Amino acid sequence: MAKIKKLEDLFHDTLKDVYFAEKRILTSLPKMAKAAQHADLKAAFEKHLGETEGQIDRLEQVFAEIEQKPHGKTCDAIVGITKEGQEIMDEYKGMPAHDAGLLAAAQAVEHYEMTRYGTLRTWAEELGYSKSVTLLQQTLDEERATDAALTKLAKSVINLDAEKDEAA
Repeated sequence: MAKIKKLEDLFHDTLKDVYFAEKRILTSLPKMAKAAQHADLKAAFEKHLGETEGQIDRLEQVFAEIEQKPHGKTCDAIVGITKEGQEIMDEYKGMPAHDAGLLAAAQAVEHYEMTRYGTLRTWAEELGYSKSVTLLQQTLDEERATDAALTKLAKSVINLDAEKDEAA
């Protein structure tokens, strides 16, 4: 007979999922920074790389609170999103819309992370993991701030540059 799974099990499985995602993002961000044509986008990716390292550290603290070893499980969603980002880097290399595509791929990652961290934070509250609530909220706040910064960059520079170059 299969073990009855509870919210605590789902919390742990989702935590493993997002841990894998952050590790995957950690390897993708340097490639995106190198591929970015616009200096501000490159800087945004480099900044988020440092934040991602801190987010992984916080996830490891969450694993410690629930007395589990930090361990990831393949996250098909982030594999797909990062694959799309790689396709943009390959197909749009040197093109005016390259950075707009990279930025959009980065925002897809941010939106995925925001859903995961919001859910994990809520479940941590319900399960009484008070330290985890704080850690997960801190990461959620960072992800939201990164998304807002990317939106501002897209609207103020990146998308406009792509349009100007295409019109030339």
